[in-house]
Amino acid sequence: MTVRDDYTIDQGWDAYTAEDHAVWRTLFQRQAKLLPGRATPAFLDGLDDLSMAADGIPDFRRLSDALGRRTGWEIVAVPGLVPDAVFFEHLANRRFPAANWVRKPEEMDYLEEPDVFHDVFGHVPLLINPVFADYMEAYGKAGLAALDQGALHHLARLYWYTVEFGLIETLQGLQIYGAGIVSSKGESIFCLDDPSPNRVGFDLARVMQTRYRIDDYQETYFVVDSFETLFEIAGRDLSALYRGLAGKPDYRPGDLVPADRILTRGTGVYHAAKRAA
Repeated sequence: MTVRDDYTIDQGWDAYTAEDHAVWRTLFQRQAKLLPGRATPAFLDGLDDLSMAADGIPDFRRLSDALGRRTGWEIVAVPGLVPDAVFFEHLANRRFPAANWVRKPEEMDYLEEPDVFHDVFGHVPLLINPVFADYMEAYGKAGLAALDQGALHHLARLYWYTVEFGLIETLQGLQIYGAGIVSSKGESIFCLDDPSPNRVGFDLARVMQTRYRIDDYQETYFVVDSFETLFEIAGRDLSALYRGLAGKPDYRPGDLVPADRILTRGTGVYHAAKRAA
């Protein structure tokens, strides 16, 4: 496998095995049944518009052709997680880096590192939405600036609580758009139905001050009112905000603070039981 200077590789679609495609098929069919009514229509529309394959791992070239015609994005294969500067450079130039490997059958419900199902099923459908596509580009540019300002940990929290684990407020109630949720059966249910987590109105400074869980479901979900809000935020000069946050203590993942617009005050029972075990 040749890894280029920008960490991209060939997808190697012909090298996928029957088991690889079967894993994708199982995950796809499970989520396709679960997400209607839970995921934002923008995600479901993107899934349909891209004709995301239910029968096997998609060819990135086909997806890139479809995305390119709609929003100018393309999918580039990478062997796994890439350095922050490389990741942001790709996003800033409308290239989404996606892992080319797929999980094993015994790893259906939990992975430490994102695979092709998380990256492609979870992230790519929203890249056909013009506003969200613009947000992702703006986020990449903001990431490059944050690296220069030593503020990456703050901006990473914005990505985590929006792109990966974001909820959106609609006339039909709360809906999912974050890739880490839509690609997970358990979290697709937990984030909306379980009484344990907090659901809090989105506030940029609050999000950037809040640590997150990488090992389990989230203790708090932040809820945006529109994708336009995200795009406007990512396009700002965030330097003053970073300076204002410098030296302030972080909030823990399950904390609530007086200024929060609380949509659901969680019981915390799920995570309390995990800590006690």
